[in-house]
Amino acid sequence: MPRKEPNPIDKLVGRNIRIHRLRKSMSQERLGEALGLTFQQVQKYEKGTNRVGAGRLHQISCILGIPLTALFEGSDAQSGTGESMLDLLAEPHSLRLVQAISEITDNDLRRSVVELVERIAASQAATNGSAKRRTASGRR
Repeated sequence: MPRKEPNPIDKLVGRNIRIHRLRKSMSQERLGEALGLTFQQVQKYEKGTNRVGAGRLHQISCILGIPLTALFEGSDAQSGTGESMLDLLAEPHSLRLVQAISEITDNDLRRSVVELVERIAASQAATNGSAKRRTASGRR
């Protein structure tokens, strides 16, 4: 039997729970304890596998110190446009990078850090692209 995909709104709410939890440097385990749940249940909420009820959403917003509406941010965005900025922030390393860069007060230094990360990403993309081309042509 094929596995049912999570509802897009459930996935969006889960993504936003994750973003705000990571912003608070809170583990899934700690959020679960505050809610009286296991970290596995929090994982299921964050993946959109399990739907979060209204009362639980209110509880989560209070624990995270955010307005309830913050858990629905992005719900009015057009679908099918690829990965949104909020999706990118749901990744722990992305959020850490943004937080660290925001703490750099020197604009020239901040720009240099961004340019360095962009060069690393471009270099990796070029390396991955040539590796894919070699594999596709039968060479390694």
